[in-house]
Amino acid sequence: MGVTKEDVEAAITSALSPSNLVVTDTSGGCGASYEIEVVSEKFEGKRLLERHRMVNTALAPHMAEIHAVSIKKALTPAQAQPQPQPEPAADKPQA
Repeated sequence: MGVTKEDVEAAITSALSPSNLVVTDTSGGCGASYEIEVVSEKFEGKRLLERHRMVNTALAPHMAEIHAVSIKKALTPAQAQPQPQPEPAADKPQA
């Protein structure tokens, strides 16, 4: 059998200690394709490419059996917080 969703979650959890992790099997259950969203303090100060490499390194032992990995989000906890929306500008009285 291929790599399970639980295998992917365990590998990422072990390497990155995420505060949030969403792994979706997009292969229809055969374990060949995954979509990943991960939030980790270990991403602090890292560029996006470095973050993706960290996820791929965590999955390295399983990559021979995985056809595709799509990293949808690789965020720091601060980046994962909802951003406040700016207040709409009040109409200024016309002179």
